[in-house]
Amino acid sequence: MSTYETMPLHLETERLILRPWVESDAAEFCALLCERDSGTFTVEHVRESLAEMLTATATTGIALLPILRRDEGDFIGYCGLIIGRSTVEEPEIAYELFRRVHGNGYATEAAGAVLDAAVATGRRRLWSTVGAWNTPSLRVLDKLGFERDRVSMEDNGEVVWLTRSLP
Repeated sequence: MSTYETMPLHLETERLILRPWVESDAAEFCALLCERDSGTFTVEHVRESLAEMLTATATTGIALLPILRRDEGDFIGYCGLIIGRSTVEEPEIAYELFRRVHGNGYATEAAGAVLDAAVATGRRRLWSTVGAWNTPSLRVLDKLGFERDRVSMEDNGEVVWLTRSLP
């Protein structure tokens, strides 16, 4: 049993809504993953992943949430807390957006809301791991007060580990 509060699963910002996954998100989520990995995912595989994520949220009290633009109502990516390379006590913040919406500050806005949600759980520290090549993501984390901890080598290249104390 976790000693932390469950992360709020409905987050709103000036321009964005983050909410729990629904089955109808599977096709858009699949499109986002395929944009990154050249079409290696199927909608059925993504549906299974969504079911696993919802089960994990019930166990861990943390979640990765879809991001919708408030005015347009469209799915543009995801943001949230994951165990990833870290732990449930000190989870990672993760986000990914469709390329068509890059450069509008949405990642920073969504991650800021998730940071506040992490504070509400009572956690003391978050992590993030980002490919060293991913300058835009590193900029987002810098704006949110994350600091470099170390760099590791993995099969896909250098990974920068960043951390941020809460609140």
